[in-house]
Amino acid sequence: MSDKALRLGTRRSKLAMAQSGQVADAVSQVTGRSVELVEITTYGDVSREALAQIGGTGVFVTALRDALLRGEVDFAVHSLKDLPTTQPDELVLAAVPEREDPRDVIVARDALKFTDLPRGARVGTGSPRRMAQLNGYARTHGLDIETVPIRGNVDTRIGYVRSGELDAVVLAAAGLNRIGRSDEVTDFLSVDTVLPAPGQGALAIECTADNADLVAALAELDDPFTRAAVTAERSLLAALEAGCSAPVGALADLLADGQTVKEMRLRGVVGTTDGQTLVQLSTTGPVPETHEGAVALGRELATEMLALGAAGLMGERAH
Repeated sequence: MSDKALRLGTRRSKLAMAQSGQVADAVSQVTGRSVELVEITTYGDVSREALAQIGGTGVFVTALRDALLRGEVDFAVHSLKDLPTTQPDELVLAAVPEREDPRDVIVARDALKFTDLPRGARVGTGSPRRMAQLNGYARTHGLDIETVPIRGNVDTRIGYVRSGELDAVVLAAAGLNRIGRSDEVTDFLSVDTVLPAPGQGALAIECTADNADLVAALAELDDPFTRAAVTAERSLLAALEAGCSAPVGALADLLADGQTVKEMRLRGVVGTTDGQTLVQLSTTGPVPETHEGAVALGRELATEMLALGAAGLMGERAH
């Protein structure tokens, strides 16, 4: 490899820049080369439409991938949950670094916890997946909330709470951690309450398949457990997307006995955005040793969920 600076393609948002900066430092360490950030504007950043309308998946990714394929950047960093489930042949997912906290959190007025929100509380989120599960939880636990669709970056969303327009907003813990704002969280939503988006909290580092040296160097940043988990989650998502249009939540976690990781548990949920119908299932097995094993785990759970009625659920498409 030459000593020319490596060009890292990134979205321009504060969060994207923060996570790309962290990856740039790590890549510099393993390659001994400097890394420069190349800011790229994606359709998802400029469009004011709701993500569900513009086809959630891929809107933040396409422009970065195009820049890779045109040779304008050497590698790119994505939030894994933004990646479409099909991988283009010319590009390789060279590394999935160790995952941040996958949970969703709320930022509420008066430092309120989710279960302490007043009757009729307005809770903002742009995600049908979060709406379905929050409404489902509220319905079964006697809470009275109204989910309100919102868009925008972290500042915009938290601004709705600060201005009193909303009682709370739901965000990803990982994003707030990466930009150093986790102190604004008023409640962490247990994954038993809300399963995250498949791949939430994980990053994807992508480069062209023909750049063997870079593929090998980036592989040093890969965390095999995180990769197995997100592969299973994304396989579940792909299989469910083929069979139903309702939003999907999924999480694979590792069950350890002391220091030894024994098994992987994969949980999935699909539901209607009003929370009236939720199909939730989980499966536990040995930690998959191969990519194919992780894919099979996700596909099997999806098949069971579709058989249990997920296939009949309609919902807004969103990532």
